[in-house]
Amino acid sequence: MTTPDRLADTQARLRKLTGKASRLKLDLHDLAEDLPTGWETILDVATRTYEAYAEIDRLERELAQGGAA
Repeated sequence: MTTPDRLADTQARLRKLTGKASRLKLDLHDLAEDLPTGWETILDVATRTYEAYAEIDRLERELAQGGAA
């Protein structure tokens, strides 16, 4: 994959992941508001949210370095 193609792919992945992370953040917020109902899912929702934002951070750093990974 050429550098411009890789850059475009990374940007597209970042946009998609940002949307997913926003939904997860809202899920986590809703879960917190409904506590103690649904407490069993806290770890799952929090883990998925954490992983999404960690990947966003990684992709943003990759883009800041010119798309090289």
